[in-house]
Amino acid sequence: MASGVTVADEVITCFNDMKVRKSCSHEEMKKRKKVVLFRLDDCKEKIIVNPGKEILVGDVEDGTISDPLQAFIDMLPVKDCCYALYDASFETKETKKEELIFIHWCPDDAPVGQKMIYASSKDAIKKKLTGIKHEWQITDRDELLDHGELMSKLGPSVTTFESQKLK
Repeated sequence: MASGVTVADEVITCFNDMKVRKSCSHEEMKKRKKVVLFRLDDCKEKIIVNPGKEILVGDVEDGTISDPLQAFIDMLPVKDCCYALYDASFETKETKKEELIFIHWCPDDAPVGQKMIYASSKDAIKKKLTGIKHEWQITDRDELLDHGELMSKLGPSVTTFESQKLK
């Protein structure tokens, strides 16, 4: 079911900047987004970048943010839905990886009407974010901290996520 919601060009630009890992200076790399949240505009007609709701690679590198996963969880609204892109760093038994994860955050406490429009608008944004390997629909913050859940989404051979050992 489509809602008729469109996706702002800024969302596509943000996604492309996160997706394409071109060679750049260390200073430019620090400005790359590690996490960004998207929301519906006030008219519920367009998916936009949520201003100020981001984590930069430089925030993690310089230690301003020591645990990017927890910082992301803390950014999620308590009673509102949103979408997110998370540039995850993890290791498998074979190699280190960085992959984008599309997250549909739909907390249990969000209003039913909001849950419905976000659910019906998800396809609009997913069609614009081509090449996403992982998608999570999350209703509770604890799901993001569940190591078993992380491993089921990323693969059973994952050993660390954001430099933290998984059990």
